[in-house]
Amino acid sequence: MYCKNCGNKMDDLAVICVKCGAAKGTGANFCPNCGGETQPGAQVCTHCGVPLAPPPTASGEQKSKMAAGLLGIFLGGFGIHNFYLGFESKALVQLLVSIFGILLSVFTCGVTALATTGMAIWGLVEGILILTGSVRADAKGVPLKD
Repeated sequence: MYCKNCGNKMDDLAVICVKCGAAKGTGANFCPNCGGETQPGAQVCTHCGVPLAPPPTASGEQKSKMAAGLLGIFLGGFGIHNFYLGFESKALVQLLVSIFGILLSVFTCGVTALATTGMAIWGLVEGILILTGSVRADAKGVPLKD
């Protein structure tokens, strides 16, 4: 391991650099893996290819995978799980098709109930996909918590 501030070789258990006094992991002038000089704001060391900055994380509150999955299974026909996860456009389509399907089925003797049934199946499948881990993040890219 090398000091990110001065490039001096450091012991892996050290908490500060003995040459410059910088705390372990502070600084952005040198690669902690090879000690090579790095450019300001570089994401990867040009000498050894090691990532220099942690990958950007999506900010925001994590949504529950269990809640989203159960909403999808039980209320998925109305798009409630997609509203919860932030997929408003898809949720609005599911909600409107379901509502109009229910309203029109009264006048068409149940013929348009197929649309409502289709939305329910769509929601059920998405709920199962969420619970099995196929859907891993919400609309903002924030990972779902278990």
